[in-house]
Amino acid sequence: MRLSEARKRLPVVHSLPRSKSRRYLPEAAEGVDVPRPSLAVWELTLACDHRCLHCGPRAGEARPDELTTEEALGVVEQLAELGVGEVVLIGGEAYLRNDFILIARAIRDAGMSCTMTTGGLGLTRKRADAMVEAGIQSVNVSIDGLASAHDFVRNRPGSWTRAFEALANVKAAGGRIAVNTQLNRRSQHDLPELLELLSEAGIAAWQLQITCAHGNAVENADIVLQPYHYLKLFEVLDKVALRARDLGIVVWPGNNLGYFGPLEYHLRREQKRASGHFTGCHAGKRTISIESNGAIKNCPSLGGAINTGGNVREHDLKDLWARAPQLTYFRHRTKDDLWGYCGECYYAETCMGGCTASSEPLLGRPGNNPFCYHRALEMDKMGLRERVELVRGADSETPFSQGLFRVIRESNRAEVRATEGIVGTDEPRVGRDVERDGPGRPIA
Repeated sequence: MRLSEARKRLPVVHSLPRSKSRRYLPEAAEGVDVPRPSLAVWELTLACDHRCLHCGPRAGEARPDELTTEEALGVVEQLAELGVGEVVLIGGEAYLRNDFILIARAIRDAGMSCTMTTGGLGLTRKRADAMVEAGIQSVNVSIDGLASAHDFVRNRPGSWTRAFEALANVKAAGGRIAVNTQLNRRSQHDLPELLELLSEAGIAAWQLQITCAHGNAVENADIVLQPYHYLKLFEVLDKVALRARDLGIVVWPGNNLGYFGPLEYHLRREQKRASGHFTGCHAGKRTISIESNGAIKNCPSLGGAINTGGNVREHDLKDLWARAPQLTYFRHRTKDDLWGYCGECYYAETCMGGCTASSEPLLGRPGNNPFCYHRALEMDKMGLRERVELVRGADSETPFSQGLFRVIRESNRAEVRATEGIVGTDEPRVGRDVERDGPGRPIA
C-alpha cells in the first residue's frame, strides 16, 4: 500500500514541507555513486524512564524541539523515497512518545520493516499488543548482564525483572524478540548464565556490544572495559557463541565489538554480507540516523556538529544523504586517515579502525581504536598491554558529549610495570575536518 493511501486511515496531516533554507550544502561530485541506506536508526524521543550510567545521549527529558507528528510522518515518506528497507525506533524510550504507534504503522504502510530497541521498563502487555498490531515486527530489549549488573548500570532497581517481562509480553503478543547486551566490567562475567536465561525466554538473536566512553559513561568510566580485558573476554565469548549456536540463537556482534583474531568467525558467522569477518563501519554508507528533533547523523551513537549533517526541517533528506560532508566522510576515507597502531595494522584497509563511536569519543578523532581483539593479542605477544585513562571530562551534559582519554602502553607483567612504568602513549587528537581530514592536533 502506498503511503498516500495509508494516510486515509490516519489523522489528516500533510507531508513535511520542502525546505526553503539557503543553508549551504556542497554540490555532489560528478560520477560518484551515492549508496542507498538500507537501515535508518530513528531516535523518536529523548524522553526515557531509565537513567543509565552508560547512556551516550544522556536520555531522560524530551528535547525541547522534537518533531511534531506531522513532521515525523513526513520523515517516514522521505525515508521510503530514499530506499530505506528497515527503520529501527529507539530513544530515550520510543514508547514514551504518544504517537509512536501511528509512526510505526506509517513506516509499515510505506513498505519498510519496523523494529524497536527498548529498555522495556514500561513495555506492558497492552502496549506490546498495540505495537505488534501496528506492524512492529521485532523488539530488541536491552539486558545488561544478570540482575545486579543490569540494575546497577540501568540505575533502576527492578528493571532487570521488568526487561524479562517485556520479552514475555512481546512474545505473547506475537512479535519476535531479541536482546542486546552492553559488555562492561559489571556484565562481562555474566554472559554464560545470562545466555541460558535468554534461551528460556525464547529469544531469536542476541546482539553484543561494548560500552562506549561517551555521554554518561565519561562520568562513570570505571564501568568501561579496558583493552587488555579483551584477552579474557573473548575466551568467554568464544564459548558463548558456540553454546548459542547449539541453542539456536544468532549471536550478532555490534560494530564496536571485535576485531579479527582467531575467534572472529565464531562471532560473525551469521553476518553473511561480512563473509564471517568485520568489513568496516557502515555509518553514512548503509546506515542513516535521525535525532528526535530532525537532525540527520552518520551514526546513532555519535552526535555534535562534527557528525550532524543538517536537519530535515531545512533540507530534503535525500540531499543531506547525498551531499552533507558529515555523512559522506565515511564513504571516502582511506588508510591514510588512520593513525597510531591502526595505521600500521595488517587489517587496516578492511577494518578502517573499527567503530568510530568507540574511537572518536575516546581520542577525539577516529582512526585509532584500542578496543580491538587482534590488537590486544599483538600487544600481548610483545609483552605489553594497553589501558585507557581519562585526561579530560566531558565539557557539558548535552547528548553524546565527549571527554578525552589517552591510551597507555605498559608491560603485561605486574612486576615489570612496578619498575618500568609506562612505555608509550597515544595522546588524544582533536580537530577532524569532515571535508578533508588532516593529522589532527594533540590536546593542549
